[in-house]
Amino acid sequence: MLSSNITTPRFLSTSSPLLPPSLPHFPLHKLQCIPRPVIDATIPSTPPARTQVYQPFRPPPSPIPPQFRSLDANGRLEILANRLGLWFEYAPLIPSLTQEGIAAPAIEEVTGLTGVEQNQLIVGCQVRDSLVQSKLEDEVLGFFDLGGAQLLYEIRLLSVAQRAEAARLIAREKFDVKGAQELARAIKDYPRRKKEKGWECFEYSSPRDMLAFMYYRLALEHQGVEAREAGLEKALEMAETEKARERVLRDLRGMSGDGGGEESAVKAVKVPVVRMKVGEVSEATSVAVLPVCRAEEREKEVVDAPWECGTAGEFGVVVAEKAWSRWVVLPGWEPVVGLKKGGVVVGFSDARALPWKVNKWYKEESILVVADRKVKEVTMDDGFYLVCRDDGLKVERGSALKESGVVESLGAVVLVVRPPREDTENQLEEDWE
Repeated sequence: MLSSNITTPRFLSTSSPLLPPSLPHFPLHKLQCIPRPVIDATIPSTPPARTQVYQPFRPPPSPIPPQFRSLDANGRLEILANRLGLWFEYAPLIPSLTQEGIAAPAIEEVTGLTGVEQNQLIVGCQVRDSLVQSKLEDEVLGFFDLGGAQLLYEIRLLSVAQRAEAARLIAREKFDVKGAQELARAIKDYPRRKKEKGWECFEYSSPRDMLAFMYYRLALEHQGVEAREAGLEKALEMAETEKARERVLRDLRGMSGDGGGEESAVKAVKVPVVRMKVGEVSEATSVAVLPVCRAEEREKEVVDAPWECGTAGEFGVVVAEKAWSRWVVLPGWEPVVGLKKGGVVVGFSDARALPWKVNKWYKEESILVVADRKVKEVTMDDGFYLVCRDDGLKVERGSALKESGVVESLGAVVLVVRPPREDTENQLEEDWE
């Protein structure tokens, strides 16, 4: 039961001295009692947890080694100039000076470190830090203490795991800069060579096998017997797995006549495939200007193209025997320079349209096929010739043409040119088999 002692609420009068004088005046009959929610007194009310919005500023760790942090710019330049310490100890001083506005040429003038050397030190130090974080053995890291910046710079494009394996092999075999460069290139290049001869015999998890496969592949591209045999022996020396060694030995025995069979015989290369370098034409000491025909056109365009083009006068003005609308300037490569007369270029929009022995890794890209119109007779089975078909100009093998009864072509193919690409290191990428 409710107690009868409950008192009714009483309101203060507006004239009460307890009310602040700033409150507005409301009539008493308009004031209402607003019901308040009942809270169980047995459950303690806990205030909601307050998340800390403010985070104190923590400056990034200084890239400068502790022993050099008290030095000013002149002091750090003196450390670099005198090479005081190991290379990876003073290498971080270079970016710290750059952040203070001292450019690379100014650092070179004071310290004698060229821009290339500065870059090698910075990148090599970053690669070394990644090896330290991957818990690489101390004895392997110690191999790079003296002059290791250039070696580590060469493996910069590899993953962290690949860097560790490459560093172990470099230290174990005591590779020089060229050896480290070849190793990094072999590891990076191996996955895209899946369709190459013998690829499946070399193990991807073994850096030695990947380097051996590169030596093996390059050896098969040599025309000379001695150079090919030397390359195969180099691959055999580097191969680690038994399967890879057997693959190389099979080709070596085939060269010596010990039963290698037809598979081990290396066919002579007939048509080189060259990728142009960016700016190569402007840097070439000699160039060749050749008329260009479209692959979609007919035989008439190849026949009508100018046969002879050269330079005349003191300024080397290009002079052709007749007008032509499409020309290309190529560096003075040996196959091009040999075309004194009768050279012509045919442009194909897709490299896969050519009769490669296998598709290999060629992508969809435009190419130029250089042909010699003086050589029209189809004589070589493994040669390539320019012919005209119903859908335009084509390049076909000599053996295929002979089987179809074709004895004369529009010209013999002497060179295939691929367009420039920024990330290309090798100019002679592949030989056309």
